[in-house]
Amino acid sequence: MYVVGTAGHIDHGKSTLVQALTGIDPDRLAEEKERGMTIDLGFAWLTLPSGREISIVDVPGHERFIKNMLAGVGAIDLALLVIAADEGVMPQTEEHLAILELLRVRRAIIALTKIDLVDSDWLALVREDVAARMEESSLADAPIVPVSSVTRIGLPELLVALDAALAETQPREDFGRPRLPIDRVFTVAGFGTVVTGTLIGGSLRVGQEVEIQPGGDRTRVRGLQMHKRKVDVAPPGNRVAVNLTMLATTDLARGQVVTMPGWMRPTRVLDVAIRTLPKARALVHNAVATFHTGSAETVARVQLLDTDLVRPGESCWAQLRLEDPVAVAKGDLFVLRSSDETIGGGEIVDVQPPRHRRKQPAVIDALRLLQRGTPEELVAQAIGRELAPPAEIARRSGLPADAVAEALAQLLASGGAVELGGHYATNVGWGRLVSQATETLASYHRTWPLRAGMPREELKSRLGMQSRLYGLFLDRLAGDGKIVQSETTVRLASHEVRLSAAQEARARSLLAALGADSHSPPALSELVEQFGVEPELLGALIERREIVRLNDSVAYLADTYDELVRRIVGRIRDAGAVTVAEVRDLTGTSRKYALALMEHLDEQKVTRRVGDTRVLR
Repeated sequence: MYVVGTAGHIDHGKSTLVQALTGIDPDRLAEEKERGMTIDLGFAWLTLPSGREISIVDVPGHERFIKNMLAGVGAIDLALLVIAADEGVMPQTEEHLAILELLRVRRAIIALTKIDLVDSDWLALVREDVAARMEESSLADAPIVPVSSVTRIGLPELLVALDAALAETQPREDFGRPRLPIDRVFTVAGFGTVVTGTLIGGSLRVGQEVEIQPGGDRTRVRGLQMHKRKVDVAPPGNRVAVNLTMLATTDLARGQVVTMPGWMRPTRVLDVAIRTLPKARALVHNAVATFHTGSAETVARVQLLDTDLVRPGESCWAQLRLEDPVAVAKGDLFVLRSSDETIGGGEIVDVQPPRHRRKQPAVIDALRLLQRGTPEELVAQAIGRELAPPAEIARRSGLPADAVAEALAQLLASGGAVELGGHYATNVGWGRLVSQATETLASYHRTWPLRAGMPREELKSRLGMQSRLYGLFLDRLAGDGKIVQSETTVRLASHEVRLSAAQEARARSLLAALGADSHSPPALSELVEQFGVEPELLGALIERREIVRLNDSVAYLADTYDELVRRIVGRIRDAGAVTVAEVRDLTGTSRKYALALMEHLDEQKVTRRVGDTRVLR
């Protein structure tokens, strides 16, 4: 199924032609019928001679309702450009034609309407004039079909022309990422809230969970209709009515998007490529314009990145800062308007860009690559500086999941990417990440040369990595011989604690004093002060396990501590339990040392207190 959108000047007979072709009056509003003009979008459908079904979006022609016109032509397969034979090309014909070109609508049929109001000579002149005008546009090959909605002359030929044009049009691809820009919201009695739009990117199914963006509301598809027929699945490229659960009409608005959960993130900043229209006013840096994409509309500040002024007909790179968030994807097209004219439009290149410095060649080169690169280049750029999962790479690059998977396979095979736990980094990004880790460790070792290593959690925080990936990352670096890790610390493989001669002398004095009365050594704090042992040196002796510190006052030589623990554990195994008093007698120490030993063994989960006794865990 295909979607055809009308275009053309006010009162050139668009709605009348649609009704003549389909039997459906697209003007649904009472005001439209009273004023005899289309104000908002209208919809109809028909079956062509080949049996091909099409939807028709009828748009308003009046300049005051261009924003409504833009909401309807963002995802059409074919334009039906309507030009009245008694007037020819008019101002809104020109503007609608410019908008079709900006939105890259390359297929069109030109319906030369109201031929019943002109004679054959005049019709020939108008047809020649229209053909000449089309030669200057991207629709130069569009057939011109004279018709009269009143007498129905030419309508069969118009249907055949539509059929022929659509036969050469590729159906919309199903990328598995459906999105439906909402253009209408209403209530159906007995069913509830319904939204309509042109579905692109993937299929919707009854019962499917969906998300509304911007906003983030989650809901389910209660029902689907295409051309007032219920369907279980709606493929992309169709006008679709979606009945949503749990949401009121006040929760929804034109410009929002129905999509799959977790895919689209609203944004207020976009990197874009802009082309201005030849007859539009110049575009200056920091200009304010109205931004239209899909069915969304908001105000944008246009920050030019490569120039200060864009003359009519020229192109540029820009970053748009939007007043309201929009849900868009890379590659989406847009139109910029001022209060009374279309300025230009272009393509969205990045939907979550950083702030750029202006007039930087590297920034412009990166944008060019992002717009026109190969799938491998786009994926590599989308990966960015951190480890990224395939779903995030697909979202950033705008590529379908299968294309991302193929590009990642190519990058891995060529050595252009590294995989870690289902996440990917470019070889350059991986190198940066490894350098960041090793340089962080090197800096830590320079600051604390007597420490065995950096606390694992501190390095994790510095790298900003999630726990699972962090563990895999350290394992990879350890496997490559770059680091050595323990349960609590990480160090460079090249790092070794080395004491100076003076530090060695102070350390030996401290150790000798602790060993002089091995079971009841002097208070550690007194020995540290006596021998001038600095905290870092004491820490090094503890990390090297030459000293086992039980608390701030009590510490043992490691060999002595191990011998005391063997005695205590042996007694508990023989007797089943032990008291502090029994430990005092067993070790020949005072209660202070016995209590410190047992509390330390409790902390180390060697023993467990039960009443006044300790048992083994």
